[in-house]
Amino acid sequence: MSDPVFRPLHTACILICILLAVVLVATQVPPAMQRIVVEALVKLTVVVGLFIFVGNSGVFSFGHVSFMAIGGYMSAILTLSAERKHTLLSLPGALEALQLPWPLAMLIVVAIVGLVALVVGWPLSRLRGIALPMATFGMLIITYVVASNWQQVTGGRQALVGLPRFTGLWVAFGGAAIAILIAAAYATTRQCLMLRCSRESEVAAAATGIDLERERLTAFVLSAMVVAMGGVLFSHFIGTITANSFYLDLTFVTLTMLVAGGMRSLTGACVGVALISIISELFRSLERGVSLGGEVISAPPGLQEIALAVILLAILILRPAGLLGDYEIGLPKRQVTGRLMAAEQEE
Repeated sequence: MSDPVFRPLHTACILICILLAVVLVATQVPPAMQRIVVEALVKLTVVVGLFIFVGNSGVFSFGHVSFMAIGGYMSAILTLSAERKHTLLSLPGALEALQLPWPLAMLIVVAIVGLVALVVGWPLSRLRGIALPMATFGMLIITYVVASNWQQVTGGRQALVGLPRFTGLWVAFGGAAIAILIAAAYATTRQCLMLRCSRESEVAAAATGIDLERERLTAFVLSAMVVAMGGVLFSHFIGTITANSFYLDLTFVTLTMLVAGGMRSLTGACVGVALISIISELFRSLERGVSLGGEVISAPPGLQEIALAVILLAILILRPAGLLGDYEIGLPKRQVTGRLMAAEQEE
C-alpha cells in the first residue's frame, strides 16, 4: 500500500469517528437541537458530493442542486402512498400504485440520477473556461422551471406534502459517512489523480495524455449520485418539498460551505459545513428574537444571508483557498511513511 492510497482512507475514518461522536452527543440533547444536527449532516452529504467534482476538478458547478431536486422528487413519487399521489399528482396507474420502502427507493433514485448525469455531463465535459460553470447554472434554471410547472409529476408550485420522514440522526449520519467514504475511495484512484493534475494545468494534463473530458465526466456522475442521495435525505427530513426548496438559496449555502472550509480538502468540506451551520443557526435565532431584560430583540429578516455573504467575502479575501486550503486531517506524513516501511519489512 502506498502513501497516497492510505491517507484519504485514514482521513475518512477520522472524520467518520468525529461525526459518530457528534451524533452520540446529539442523542442526549432536545429534539430541536437534534434537528439542527440532522440538517447539518444532510448538507454535509451534499457538500461532500460537490467536493468530488468541484474540489478535484477545480471547476465550479452551480447546478448540482438540480440533482438534489431530481432525487427528492423521484423519491417522493416512489415512497408516497397511492392515496396521497392520487390527490396531489396525475401519474400513470402503475406508478401511482407503486410504494417502495425507502432504502430500495433511494438505490433506484441514485442509479437513475447517475444515468441522467451521464447524459447531461457528456456535452458539458467538453466545455472549457467559464462556459462550464455557466452551463451548470443553466441546468439549475431548467430544472427549477420544469419542477415549478410540471403539475402532473411534481405538483408544480404546489408543495408535495406528507413524505415519509425517515431521515433521523442515524440515517443522516449513515448518509454522510457513505458520502465521505465514496469521496475518499475515489481520491485513491488513478482517475482522481489525473483529474487533479488537470485542475492545476489543463494544457500540461493534455500534453501528458490525460483524457480531460472522460475524467471530468466520471467525477461529475459520481458527484451527482452522492448529491442525489443528499436530496433524498433532505426531502424526507423536512417532509415537504417545493421547487423553491432546490434553487438559489440552497445552491448558495452549499457552495459557501465548500469554499469556506477549503474546496480542495475533504476535511475542509466538513469544517465548512460545521462553521456555516453554526453561524446560520446563530443568526436564525437572532431573527426569531432574543429575550433581554424582559424585552424581545430581533434582527431584521435577511440578516442570515447577509452574514453568510460577508463571511464568504472575508474568507475569499484573506484565505482564497479556504480556511484549511488542501490540508487533510490524519497522521503526519513521516509517521505514515514509517508505518508503511515497517509493514513492507514485515512482509
